[in-house]
Amino acid sequence: MTRIDNIVETDGALILGAGIAGLFTALKLAPMPAIVLAGTRPGVSGSSAWAQGGIAAAMGENDSWQSHAADTIAAGAGLCDPEVVALVVREAPDRIRDLLAYGAPFDRAADGSLALGREAAHSLPRIVHVRGDRAGAEISRTLAERATATNSITLMEGFHAVELAMENGRVTGLFARYGFGSDARLILFKARAVILATGGLGALYAVTTNPPEARGEGLGMAARAGALIADPEFVQFHPTAIAVGRDPAPLATEALRGEGAVLINERGERFMTSVHEDAELAPRDIVARAIHRQIVSGHKTFLDCRDAIGAAFELHFPTVYAACKAACIDPAVQPIPVAPAAHYHMGGIASDARGRTSLPGLWVVGECASTGLHGANRLASNSLLEGLVFGARVADDVRGSLADGVLRGTPPAPRRFDMPAPPHVLREAMSRNVGLERDTGGLSAALEVIRRVETAHSGEPALLNMIAAAKLVTAAALARTESRGGHWRNDHPATDKSGARTFLTLADAEKIVANTPLADRRHAVS
Repeated sequence: MTRIDNIVETDGALILGAGIAGLFTALKLAPMPAIVLAGTRPGVSGSSAWAQGGIAAAMGENDSWQSHAADTIAAGAGLCDPEVVALVVREAPDRIRDLLAYGAPFDRAADGSLALGREAAHSLPRIVHVRGDRAGAEISRTLAERATATNSITLMEGFHAVELAMENGRVTGLFARYGFGSDARLILFKARAVILATGGLGALYAVTTNPPEARGEGLGMAARAGALIADPEFVQFHPTAIAVGRDPAPLATEALRGEGAVLINERGERFMTSVHEDAELAPRDIVARAIHRQIVSGHKTFLDCRDAIGAAFELHFPTVYAACKAACIDPAVQPIPVAPAAHYHMGGIASDARGRTSLPGLWVVGECASTGLHGANRLASNSLLEGLVFGARVADDVRGSLADGVLRGTPPAPRRFDMPAPPHVLREAMSRNVGLERDTGGLSAALEVIRRVETAHSGEPALLNMIAAAKLVTAAALARTESRGGHWRNDHPATDKSGARTFLTLADAEKIVANTPLADRRHAVS
């Protein structure tokens, strides 16, 4: 058995993840004590700080929460939970006001009101931005500064969680690695409430806009502990990652298309007008598949911002401009080469309207959760919003539900612990066979790779978490024999009128894997 080097206990909450969801939850918990564990510096690491889009909220004079709800449900392709959608969009303006109170520097119109932009599949302008494309970075920085100045919040950097601690069927903490090599130590953190805010799983794909730490480990940890998982097959691919060979791929924000940028191929032909009535502002899955099909047909695809933005590019979209210039592209006068990339996970650990999971003592917030808001296809700029709304809801629930006293006892530690990256063969299999377009043969091939990787790394909890996440996505995709939202099956292109959300455990996914025959040679992955 691995030796536990230290035990840290708190009478309050333990939050894993220091992105916008985790930091906002900690601030909303104050003055209740909260320990926030982060892999690297809070406010910098994770997908939140990389988010270029803004936050959707019905703040305009002609807008309403009902309109925001209708757009969300339409994008979700029939799988949104209407009650969850309604509560999120109703609470959205209050969460924006919270951020303003914390000091978030949202862009303003000439009259001093919030500047509202429009993004794909929104019927009205309702997106608040910061300096055009820096919402994630600036809001993360603002929340990190406030959390650092809040006495009830303890921020701890450099920890890599590998396994949930369980006692009598209840989550009572987690095991985390600190340090490297022979100096590595295993720490048991114990708390009366454990909150996962660990983000998504885009880095399990070879082509992604997500940072390397977005490897599905929170999802995997919860699944290995027996948690119910919802809708894992629904992965959103951002249509316009900048295709310059970088890993992760830099992102060309959807706000560019909201400003009028268009998609063209190498011939200068605009192709989205023949695909959807909203052209470049169609739902993300439709735009991403249209670009993908252009590429597999032998074309190159570009985002043309020359007429819509031109010389104002550097001022209004500094992050995208810097990424382009680093690749020797001047987006003011040159089209930007783009391709779809894994971007956001609509599925996750199943949770209710209070952020509670199926495991007592465990709450989830942000991308690692599946609340029912996004359905099969997330509406643009609803992701940061979900983290804020459920951060406040989780904080309220934790404060009101904790029993007196800290649970005692020391759960058995993981056998081994390490901090490896997902194997390249796994990432390649996910991109090739569990990507924008799927079929039985490809999904079976991916499961075969997952089997091999799992056998080779059966003693490493961190890799087992990543493998569990990949297995859940792939098995659920194989079981869903229809096409809907972010899940497209070439061998089942129709949408089932009676389609329902997916709910399964890791044990359920294991049964799907066990009943899946080996892939044929056409889909073999080396």
